[in-house]
Amino acid sequence: MKDLSLFFSNLDREPYRTIFSGVDRVWDPLKNLNSILQALTQNKTGTNLSDGVCLDKNEKGLFIQKWIKLDHAVYLKEQGIFIGSGTRLEPSAIIKGPAVIGENCDIRQGAYVRENIFAGEGCVIGHSTEVKNSILMDHSEVGHFNYIGDSIVGRHVNMGAGSRLANLQFRNKVDKEKGFIPPIQIPLGSEDFKTDMEKLGAILGDHTELGCNAVLCPGTLIGKGSWVYPNLMVPKGYYQPASVLIPKDRKPRIIKK
Repeated sequence: MKDLSLFFSNLDREPYRTIFSGVDRVWDPLKNLNSILQALTQNKTGTNLSDGVCLDKNEKGLFIQKWIKLDHAVYLKEQGIFIGSGTRLEPSAIIKGPAVIGENCDIRQGAYVRENIFAGEGCVIGHSTEVKNSILMDHSEVGHFNYIGDSIVGRHVNMGAGSRLANLQFRNKVDKEKGFIPPIQIPLGSEDFKTDMEKLGAILGDHTELGCNAVLCPGTLIGKGSWVYPNLMVPKGYYQPASVLIPKDRKPRIIKK
């Protein structure tokens, strides 16, 4: 999966140029997202944020205590958190650094932004949604009861309520007792491709739509402009752009442009 154009467009401008620089596989930025976030915040500036929040230096976290709309960028160096101007923060949301959140985002009540997160401009991270070690590109919405683990969500993606991107495969008794997590392999054609990642969620291309309560298995790669019907479980593997993934009793099709 070296052809990033199957998933994303316009990667030649910042910050996406930095995020995807030198990648060999589409999921590679997730392997060193911490370092990428450090690079993105290296020259950031912004004021502190103290009113209406609780800061924790040990957890490198930020707990929102009241309704806040930022009229300027905020950079909390000790927590490793940058938040762009125009972003709205709702009470009880938690943001743990390192995290870079763009301008005009919504971080809503009960959201858990859990370390190593990049969210581009105009993103929504909503009620009871947890995001961990993931990239959300511009104008993507994960608004209600979502889980996004070790995943990349393209531009203008919408995840319906309750849809989830699972990132950990089943393990047997021996592996659990030894604390071993077998690296995820993705079926591509006639062979399984080794990702060298113990945890990998999904790659969702630009303008992908996930229906409510859809669940994507670890190692699911969905090309841009695809639809996943509600209540569907999607096995790991690669799905070409403009795919329509539907229940078995309905015939698959490709979206006509």
